[in-house]
Amino acid sequence: MKINEEIFSNKEKAMFALRQLYAKHGFSMYRMSKFEEFGLYAENMDFLDSGQIITFTDTDGMLMALKPDVTLSIVKNNRHIGNRIIKLYYNENIYRVSPKTRFFKEIMQVGLECLGAVDDACISEVLLLAAESMKVLSDEAKLDVSNLDILTQLFESCGVTRETEEQITMCISSKNAHGLERICRAADLGPARAELLKTLVTTYGSPEEVIPKLEKSFLDNSLFTFEEKDSFRKSIGALRKIVDAFREAGLEDMLNIDFSVVSDLKYYNGIIFKGFVAGVPDGVLSGGQYDKLMKRMKRTSRAIGFGVYMDNLGKLSKFDGEEVEIGE
Repeated sequence: MKINEEIFSNKEKAMFALRQLYAKHGFSMYRMSKFEEFGLYAENMDFLDSGQIITFTDTDGMLMALKPDVTLSIVKNNRHIGNRIIKLYYNENIYRVSPKTRFFKEIMQVGLECLGAVDDACISEVLLLAAESMKVLSDEAKLDVSNLDILTQLFESCGVTRETEEQITMCISSKNAHGLERICRAADLGPARAELLKTLVTTYGSPEEVIPKLEKSFLDNSLFTFEEKDSFRKSIGALRKIVDAFREAGLEDMLNIDFSVVSDLKYYNGIIFKGFVAGVPDGVLSGGQYDKLMKRMKRTSRAIGFGVYMDNLGKLSKFDGEEVEIGE
């Protein structure tokens, strides 16, 4: 059914368009209750952006929570996946403290998740759908992509503590080269490894510029053993596969590689990404692989997904007068 009615806001029209995009690619709608048992979130509190959750006691005495997240619920309710790939999308309101107002807010979020036998083709499909989602929202959009495995492998080579890892990750996230140098000196990492970490702060841009620099820094470096170089080669190769997929789809101009896109290393691994549209200062889409979360929740399969934060989208003038189709 086509709509072009004033009662629908541009954000609602965008939401319908995204749902149609995901359904067309074989994703099924996932629906969840407005609340879950609080224990689900208590066990994974640091996975959430905020540790503050609205709770209440149900009539049976069970402590419940208004949902602050969708991914945890999807993982919880898909226990026996086997060798399949489960492809789900959602359109849910979540309840979190807004970073701008510091008050609780009902936030509209649209997104998708792939769980199960996730392979390179599945990862590329999810990133291409992230790019297509950005195109739905704006004619001017960019997707910044990183590979957390490169950072994790470098940390393993450095032998740093968890606290130092977190400090370095924060510096990389904020592109703080001076702060990074100070932390490396305090941890006595030595100039060679400090320079490699600085590479992740200063090297960003188009894949054609970034990937050769990564290969020179990590693969042509006598600091690493053959096994370590092989691990770095696989991680850089994972980025190359995504670049190839985007080039084949004619979307290579949307892609940047930027290692300041980071996530919690306890939950995320591999490819992570963040989407931006012109005129909006904050990211409007974020996602990545979360195999470590699956393992923490006693799942043996892999997973990748992303969410679009509808409340970050501004006025979305692209949808002025547009007809969009309502459906699953």
